[in-house]
Amino acid sequence: MQSILLRIMENRQALKLIEKIQKELFKDNFEVSEIVTDLKKLREITLELNNPVVTKALRLAYEHLENNNGFFIGIPDDEPIDSKDAELEANISEENNIESFNYFLSLLTDLDKKNNLLDLKEYNKAFLSF
Repeated sequence: MQSILLRIMENRQALKLIEKIQKELFKDNFEVSEIVTDLKKLREITLELNNPVVTKALRLAYEHLENNNGFFIGIPDDEPIDSKDAELEANISEENNIESFNYFLSLLTDLDKKNNLLDLKEYNKAFLSF
């Protein structure tokens, strides 16, 4: 199954969309409506994966961007935190977190890495608790 995931995510169209968004971020161009449109296209491409974590992550990401006009989820911590409340606080940013959004996008480029899927699950939890 992992090789199937890798092949589909190496789909040029999917990678071009991710690269396009990342280039805009690099140029300090954070246009929410454009990013949401691109994430929706990316989600359509990834539906073939039959991977609910990826599909959900993309949907939650563009819904989060639409509802908040920014990305307010921090990069998941490497170390597990004992308290649920502390974990939620650690994953919420007070301002638009471009670095975390860029990291979120980079996770999608290599789904063969177990840690990337684990981090996507952490993003999903943070989106849902936001």
